Amino acid sequence: MTAGERVVVVGAGVAGLTTAVVLAESGASVQVIAEQVPGVTSLAAGAMWGSYLVEPKDKVDQWGQRSLEIFRELAQDPATGVRLTSGIGASRTAEAAPDWATTLPGFRPCGRAALPAGFTAGYRFTVPLIDMPTYLDYLLRRLRDAGGVVERRRLTSLSDAGPASAIVNCAGLGSRDLVPDPDLRPIRGQHVVVTNPGLTEFFSEDTGLSPDLLCFYPHGDTVVLGGTAIDGEGDLTPDDKAAAGILARCAEVEPRLTQARVLEHRVGARPTRATVRVEEEAREDGTAVVHNYGHGGAGVTLSWGCAEETRPLLSVK
Repeated sequence: MTAGERVVVVGAGVAGLTTAVVLAESGASVQVIAEQVPGVTSLAAGAMWGSYLVEPKDKVDQWGQRSLEIFRELAQDPATGVRLTSGIGASRTAEAAPDWATTLPGFRPCGRAALPAGFTAGYRFTVPLIDMPTYLDYLLRRLRDAGGVVERRRLTSLSDAGPASAIVNCAGLGSRDLVPDPDLRPIRGQHVVVTNPGLTEFFSEDTGLSPDLLCFYPHGDTVVLGGTAIDGEGDLTPDDKAAAGILARCAEVEPRLTQARVLEHRVGARPTRATVRVEEEAREDGTAVVHNYGHGGAGVTLSWGCAEETRPLLSVK
């Protein structure tokens, strides 16, 4: 397709807004259509760069590394909400560090003395932390500066987005009905945002497949505490019992959090399938459709890499 042709991006989470920015800055006339702007699941993210239980590994590694390059560039501007932050990833079962962590600046194993009680292994590294409300606002500004427009509207099918030269489906969990894709399922995530008692470093536990996560990410005056991963649940109502568990787990590792004041609860439904879907689909009406969804808990981590992959699929240079 040629520059200036109308492209509709469905969805205004981190995948949709990043894709819209990439296409608009490549010369396409981009319209974003979404019921929620920005998407609530992306607003609820922590968010730390790092792969989180997503496949296929070769493509995920490629998409993640490209996103890492861009987040490092964005971290030079405080207005983006992206900061390079040092911290510790730890385990209670002495598992090896994930491959993605070993390539990060400052990576080194931690001795037992540097770890909280009960942890048997850990490693220190520097990684992008993303303050999602600030970052999503930045993407919206960047999209509008590139000439993109945003329409708040609920779609019942992808065909409702037309007429358009092309449609890029970044609807996340909404793709389950819009495509439809019965293989897509929610994994409910909850975070608690509290006042920052003086934390400057992150902490993240490798909890494997447990529904109870443990992490805290400082963002200036606030800290995002996590979390949960309830497979198959998509209800976005805050769970008081889950919130109490998050606070207790985080305070056990970092006692200063005991006195932190709760500011808000953020809940999202991670759009999860066996593999991330970034591919073309041939449709009977001849409209070019590209899908970009199913990122699970790695939507931020993969956002720029996946967005850039949509460009050649649409033949936008």
